Amino acid sequence: MDNSSPVQPALVRAEIRVTSALALIFASRMFGLFLLLPVFAVLGRDLPGSTPVLVGLAIGIYGLFQALFQVPFGLLSDRFGRKPLIFAGLVLFVAGSLVAAWAETIHGVIVGRALQGSGAIASVVMALAADVVSEKHRTRVMAVLGASVGGSFVLALILGPVLGGVMGLSGLFYLCAVLAMAGLAVAALMVPTPRVQAPRDQLPRGQRLARVLGNPVLLRLDFGILVLHMVLTAVFVVIPLLLTERLGMAMEQHSLLYLGVLVAGFLAMVPLILLSERRGIRPIKLAAILVLALSLVLLALAGDALWHFVLALFLFFFAFNLLEAFLPSMVGRAAPAGTRGTSLGIYSSCQFAGVFLGGLVGGVLMEHAGPAMVFWLAAGAVVAWFLAVVAMKELPRLDNRVLSLDAGDGDDTGEWSRRLLAVEGVLEAVVVREQGIALLKVDPASLDEEELARLGSE
Repeated sequence: MDNSSPVQPALVRAEIRVTSALALIFASRMFGLFLLLPVFAVLGRDLPGSTPVLVGLAIGIYGLFQALFQVPFGLLSDRFGRKPLIFAGLVLFVAGSLVAAWAETIHGVIVGRALQGSGAIASVVMALAADVVSEKHRTRVMAVLGASVGGSFVLALILGPVLGGVMGLSGLFYLCAVLAMAGLAVAALMVPTPRVQAPRDQLPRGQRLARVLGNPVLLRLDFGILVLHMVLTAVFVVIPLLLTERLGMAMEQHSLLYLGVLVAGFLAMVPLILLSERRGIRPIKLAAILVLALSLVLLALAGDALWHFVLALFLFFFAFNLLEAFLPSMVGRAAPAGTRGTSLGIYSSCQFAGVFLGGLVGGVLMEHAGPAMVFWLAAGAVVAWFLAVVAMKELPRLDNRVLSLDAGDGDDTGEWSRRLLAVEGVLEAVVVREQGIALLKVDPASLDEEELARLGSE
């Protein structure tokens, strides 16, 4: 007991520093992106060659390239470390922002947005957080990272219409570049290099992908984040134009509306995150999905009534921010041993595939079927999500361990797996004899630490 008391505060302080740094990187990068969301549908239509479909494509193509590169970035970070991949992704994002800022047509902006999207670091940032933060605090840290996205979303939607009116579309892209450069500085100065030898705690690539893609819980979570971001992007292909054309609001006035509904929704979310740590995520998540569907139905029926938009948008952002905070933590819990980076890579790919689908489908429906159809289709997708996850059980609070094995031991892989699974609290064991390790998923509350340590010392 005496030896543990000075150590634990240091661990907590280190976790706070890492969480703060990663949240800053997330927030600065996403703030730059979200600045475009409330204004691009209005400002982008003035670009030469612009159509509603191409505006939706310009919004969504970022997500397509994020989806294509999240898994490669996650796999490479498992092999070569998290920080080098974070640096590479931020540099690509800066380059894409500058290309879009210099573009003179909608097609040039689309190219710049694609290059921005190729810097796919979301899964790497979340994997680094999971690497260096203890299981005891991991749910809260993942919620903080999700909330940092929500917080940047709040600020960007409030400031975006004001800054867009002053700086124009090119100015916003320059600001994106500056914010990504700030993220590079934070990564260099504040983010530690995890003291983990990545090749020692990873399965071969093919086994990792097979275990992740064959996990039904992870597949449901991946489908959920795809739907969530598809709906978000589709809504913002439509909402700025409705506020401007149907309600007669100047773009700068959009900020006042977003300020009220976003702040109220964000504050309403916080007590439920704290409650979920005591009561579990599942019931609150299911309720949030239903609230999201309700908000989209209200948007479809809003007509010309401002109060109707206010109510619908409050419910939308309340549910969105809550779900955005929950889902990464659930992926971390559900990921099989030795696959965390890969699991988060596929999860992030689905997230940004949703951005692409939302922009493209939203633009097509806006041009050919009208805004109400965008909201009805989005509501249908959310209902499908609810039906896919309603039978899911609460995920247990588990931890991942790496156990070193005696390289000279002659026991085969099957025998080692049986011995490890016989230890109380060990729920999953994957032996990688070539590296002399076992990858474990354990229940910390019931784990027989002494027996596990004895096996590792044999």
